[in-house]
Parts: sequence; C-alpha cells; structure tokens
Amino acid sequence: MGKITGFLEWQRIAEVADPVGSRVKHFREFVHRLDDAAASKQGGRCMDCGIPFCQTGCPVNNVIPDWNDLVYRHQWKAALDVLHSTNNFPEFTGRVCPAPCEAACTLNINSDPVGIKSIEHFIIDKGYDEGWVQPVPPAQKTGRRVAVVGSGPAGLACAQQLARAGHDVVLFEKADRIGGLLRYGIPDFKMEKHLIDRRMAQMSIEGVEFRPNVDVGRDITADELLREFDAVALTGGAEKPRDLPVPGRDLDGVHFAMDFLPQQNRVVAGDSVAQQITAGGKRVVVIGGGDTGSDCVGTSNRQGALSVVQFELLPQPPEVENKPLVWPYWPIKLRTSSSHEEGCERDWSVATKRFEGANGRVQRLVAARVEWQRDGSGAMRMVEVPGSEFAIDADLVLLAMGFTGPSDLPLFAQFGLERDARSNVKASTDDYRTSVAKLFAAGDMRRGQSLVVWAIREGRQCAHAIDTYLMGTSSLPR
Repeated sequence: MGKITGFLEWQRIAEVADPVGSRVKHFREFVHRLDDAAASKQGGRCMDCGIPFCQTGCPVNNVIPDWNDLVYRHQWKAALDVLHSTNNFPEFTGRVCPAPCEAACTLNINSDPVGIKSIEHFIIDKGYDEGWVQPVPPAQKTGRRVAVVGSGPAGLACAQQLARAGHDVVLFEKADRIGGLLRYGIPDFKMEKHLIDRRMAQMSIEGVEFRPNVDVGRDITADELLREFDAVALTGGAEKPRDLPVPGRDLDGVHFAMDFLPQQNRVVAGDSVAQQITAGGKRVVVIGGGDTGSDCVGTSNRQGALSVVQFELLPQPPEVENKPLVWPYWPIKLRTSSSHEEGCERDWSVATKRFEGANGRVQRLVAARVEWQRDGSGAMRMVEVPGSEFAIDADLVLLAMGFTGPSDLPLFAQFGLERDARSNVKASTDDYRTSVAKLFAAGDMRRGQSLVVWAIREGRQCAHAIDTYLMGTSSLPR
C-alpha cells in the first residue's frame, strides 16, 4: 500500500492551524486541509503491513489502506468512493474524530502513525470542491415508511441509508435545527454547521423528509408513530449530564457545559439568545477533562474569559503511552487539544468539595487533592489528601463530567421500553431491536455516551437491520 519505502522516506505531515492570536478572535474553523502533494506523501507512508490494524481500530471499519494508496497515486475520486463505502459523513469524522485508527496504525509501534484523519479530511473536502459528492437516490421505492427519531450522526446515517434503500424516511428532531450535538454542542471552530446543511440538501433529494421542532412523545405520541410507520428507529442521544451534588451547587454561575455550549452555537448561527451564559471577563473553572471540557475552554477563551482553569478528578496520565503494552488499542495518555494550546491552566487529581458565593452568585470553588488507592477488593477508590484543601476564585463554573444516559423522555413510558442497567434503551447490536415490535434503537441512546464515529456505525447497522426486517433481506452494507 502506498510507496513501499514511503514510511522510511517521509515524515508525518500535520495539518496547518492558524496562530492562536488570530483564531481565538472568531468561531470559524482554523485547521486547513493538506494540499495535494502533502496528502499524497502522507498516503504513501502507509505500509504493506499485512494486517491493517487501523481498520479494526476504526468503528466504521474504514478501508484505510485502500484509500491511502489511491491518494498516494492521485486517484482522488476513487479514494472518495472507497471512503464513502463505509462512512456517510467523513467531513464530520475528519474534523472531530479522535482517530483511534491512528493509535492502531502499525507505524505507531515505533514511529509516528500515518495521518489517517488528515487524509480523510483531505479526500472529502476535495470531493466537495470537485463536485463529486452527489445525491444517490434509490432506483425504486419500496412503499414502506420509516420514522427516525433524533437527528444526530446516528439518526442522519440511519436515515440516509434507509432512503437509499428506497424507503420513505421521516427524520424527527425536537430542536429547531437538524444535527443533534453536531449542531448544538460541538463548537463551530471545530466543525462549521454548513457541513450539516450541505448533507441535508443531499439527503432531501435522496428522499429524507426533515421535521425539526417535533418532540416525539409530546407533539406526536408513540401510538401515532407506530400506526403511521412500518418501523421506527430511536437514535437520540445520552443527554442526561452527570451532576456534582456539593454545597453551593445551586448558586448562579454554576452551569452544565451543555447549557453553555449550545447557546454559543445559536449565536454563531445568527440567533438572539436572551440572558446568554458567557465567559467574557470572568474567571472560568471547567470541571471535567474530556472533549466537552476542552470545548468549554476554547469557547471561553473566544468569549474573552479573564482566566480559564480545568480540573480533572483522575490522575494526570503519562505524556507518552507504553506502546508495547497498549498498541493497537486506544492508549491512556496526556492529550493537549487546540483549545488547551489557546490558554488554560490544567490540574489533575482534584475533587471539588463546595462552591461559595454571595448574593446567590458563585465566587469561589473549594477543592482538595486526592489520591487513588486500591481497597481490599482490588478496586480503586479516591482518598482525600489530608491538609490539601484549597480555594480558587470563580465567576463561572462549567460542569463537563460526562453523561449518565438518555434523558427520561415521555416516549420511553409511552412505548413501554425496556432499559438496561445504565438506563439506556435495551437493544443488541445483532438486530438493534428493542422490546417493542417495529421499534429499533441505535447510537448514544442505546450504547451510552460515545463518539460521532460510533454513532455513524450504529446508524448504518440499524438501517441494515430495519431494511432486513421490512424486506426480508438487505443490500445495505452492515
């Protein structure tokens, strides 16, 4: 694959990002795709490694060596066709996926992995520039109707696949715009929203009907859905945030991250947001060290925060993973995002004990250092370090500690759905069927909080399951 000696001759080429000083002044994307020559060299670094672990590391099982080879040979359109064969929306994953494929790359054993994510970004953006991304309407219609509830990446992928199979698909979304957390959650500086609009235009021609501003369970009942449609796919998210029940939690200025981030998405879209939660001129503390916390950091800096501090409960991971131990699996190591580079003080092994304030508004956060120790059963438990309590000034505290499962929606009770131990809709990855006839589930609502690429995989597989259920067999890829 690629050039036989390419990995020996060429180094990994990173995408170019705008300087921090200029990019924090706006909410547009600031990472630029590779040019033709750089993409070709990067594809040429792909080894003929025998077993492409990159494919198993990728949740949608992208045929990575094939499109790397095609990019190396400047066969751009063929590379796009291979990329689209497994991934409906590479423009999303090429921007926001953490790239587990690169962690699994054989080159990553003792060198820098192939820049797979940057090549994916290059292929799809070039495909749009050249006009190669076109609607794929079905050759014939089946006469079957399918409702998809939730328009995040799982719902979009499921709807597009089902429409291409010839079914009449209606995609319901409770928000005023389509896209789920792609629209209202991921900051525009990581993924601009015209990318969603562009796919929606394609999907409309393919036969998907979009219905935003419809809260299923309230605006339309479960019984009505089951009467009007031959199958229903639940593809909502895991929207219930993990709370921090400590004294002072009810003070003004302490907010969930997902109360903060979507408001900025709306402002960028041109909406007027009354009483917007903003970081401008404030001392911001972000609690939670994951991607959502990083997004809060980048958004706060762009809003003009006076300072930004990010706390993580877990210990600081190593800067470099033990590759012989963890490869080809996703390693635990220190990850510094572009938002962290823009200005942020980070601290680990910190537990928040309480919030303090005056006149109902937060002014300080009191925390303590913790150590993680094994108890008698071998499980890790958190122990506060004696005498380590400290306080930090805070005008805005953003809770970004992950999600515990889907919200308690009326439709769950109306359908009488069976839930698993983590409150997710119970359905297997064999057929994605729930405990209710005609009803399927996929994405975060089924598996819990996860990645965009996992949502796309589940949406595609759920579409295959629904098509098989309706037609007895399916030509859709699984």
